[in-house]
Amino acid sequence: MGGWRNAVQEAAASKPLFLTIYTTIIVGIVATSFYVFSAIYSPSASTSTQSISTSWLSSPPLSQNGGSNFSNNISQPTDKASQPGSNQLKTIWEAPPSNSKMPPLESFKLTKELVGERAKDNVIIVTFGNFAFMDFILTWVKHLTDLDVSNLLVGAMDTKLLEALYWKGVPVFDMGSHMSTIDVGWGSPTFHKMGREKVLLINAILPFGYELLMCDTDMVWLKDPLPYLARYPDADILTSSDQVVPTVVDDRLADWKQVGAAYNIGIFHWRPTEPAIKLAKEWKDMLLADDKIWDQNGFNELARKQTGPAVNDDSGLFYAFDGTLKLGILPESIFCSGHTYFVQAMYEQLRLEPYALHTTFQYGGTEGKRHRLREAMVFYDPPEYYDAPGQSEIYYPASLDAGQSEIYYPARGFLSFKPSIPKSLLLDGEHNLESHFSLINYQMKQIRSALAIASLLNRTLVMPPLWCRLDRLWFSHPGVLEGSMTRQPFLCPLDHVFEVNVMLKDLPEEEFGPAINIREYSFLNNPLLPQQVKESWLDVQLCQEGTEDCHASSNTSRPGLLRFRKNSTEEMTREEKFRNRMKRYVGIWCCVENHTPGHIYYDMYWDEKPGWKPAPPQTPEEDHPPF
Repeated sequence: MGGWRNAVQEAAASKPLFLTIYTTIIVGIVATSFYVFSAIYSPSASTSTQSISTSWLSSPPLSQNGGSNFSNNISQPTDKASQPGSNQLKTIWEAPPSNSKMPPLESFKLTKELVGERAKDNVIIVTFGNFAFMDFILTWVKHLTDLDVSNLLVGAMDTKLLEALYWKGVPVFDMGSHMSTIDVGWGSPTFHKMGREKVLLINAILPFGYELLMCDTDMVWLKDPLPYLARYPDADILTSSDQVVPTVVDDRLADWKQVGAAYNIGIFHWRPTEPAIKLAKEWKDMLLADDKIWDQNGFNELARKQTGPAVNDDSGLFYAFDGTLKLGILPESIFCSGHTYFVQAMYEQLRLEPYALHTTFQYGGTEGKRHRLREAMVFYDPPEYYDAPGQSEIYYPASLDAGQSEIYYPARGFLSFKPSIPKSLLLDGEHNLESHFSLINYQMKQIRSALAIASLLNRTLVMPPLWCRLDRLWFSHPGVLEGSMTRQPFLCPLDHVFEVNVMLKDLPEEEFGPAINIREYSFLNNPLLPQQVKESWLDVQLCQEGTEDCHASSNTSRPGLLRFRKNSTEEMTREEKFRNRMKRYVGIWCCVENHTPGHIYYDMYWDEKPGWKPAPPQTPEEDHPPF
């Protein structure tokens, strides 16, 4: 029991000052100018994840901007959706000729003919959004086309997105929303307006007579879902859910009697039946009558008016809504939420292949969703994301003898480090608040030092894998959810501890110092990483100048000496700004039971406060971050 306590006490006793980074490091300079700090780690990946990733990594990454510089060499699906009696359509990603003109806006209206042109086997797959989600939408489309699925349409809520998608060869229609092009934020009035647009869209498409697979843009398809949906031809609606406790251990529909969580409308399939159309209309009328109702809550309220009985003994379908609608709940293990995929890895433990990943159960806003998908290596970024220019002052003498002349040598690239975590912190003792925070604080201090070095060298830091003992939610719980498959400890998403949205935000430099760019922990394992980057890393060890074995490596092209300036007024001011930045990088753990409030603030400088212990605020005055 005392093992993990000794380890964290030892960490706390060491000097945490930013200035301790200003030591001499003996390094070698690689000719390619890419520079990686410390050993390159290789996080383990499951066989299923690796097999999934290879299919979509066979094509070049997408551009994040709205221009027309998307590579036309992207892999093309062989199937072409066509309208009966008409010529086959252009393949998705086949951009219009560069010398052609943009068609008039009226030609992008949603019509039965447009849906019919794209539908296949009477099914159309739809998502929608504004320009702020352009990269999510391109990722969504790319996953489907890599799966040879082309019966899709994207609804554009602003003309900027519509034009950008058109010039990339993505089938798009105008939703007439005239919405802002910026990220509206979860829970905002505009966010709720987007939810109403979804309901209106469902009501517009169902009367056309086509089956509709409606998707949020913050999800990706990992496997063709259409054969699975076709297994349940009697279903009026198939919906995903927020269920985190498994109800089945194979790929059958979830056991509806055991699903207590909300039905999640980020992934759901509608058939144009009379009960489904009736539900869609009542849902629309409900939301239009009261703009305070969240679209998902409205759907759940209507669908749960009646629950049961089962349609039959085998299908997993049950009667809902008015007693005539046949509803099925997609299995939580393979139509994954952000919890069953990232926290529990439920599909992996049950040896199943996931169909979908939806970035729910996360705590970093849109930036957090993007980072989660990057951690899973299922997000498409432009080529420049995989190259990080940077510059630091490297004193490069002709030899290591004192008195030699020195010149500046520009360095650029990434910084990575291999965490060193004592086994006792990970595995010994009970999994409780004290052991969880001891583990997190130990890792946090190493990350803080790495961020300091990255800041000084102007490098992009590849974050390490982060281990947690306790889950994070937005309500009180005993540490992990009872009945879930959460293992302890588990590899937790960065947003469980760090404020990813703040880390990726442009903070004012006059108050927070220079920006520190980061990458996800799986970055160096991503097959999209250019070969020249993979081959250009260098192992570096911190050492105290003058100590034994502190010498240049003989495995590099040219030995050199890397120095940092010490104790200058300028650097002291920089340290203060760095501290301001660091204090805002960490979030909360939530939440202890039987206490209000139940959250506990993480503290990047916990080791400077003797006797610091994890505890929720005791008074309203204490309820604030540690800055």
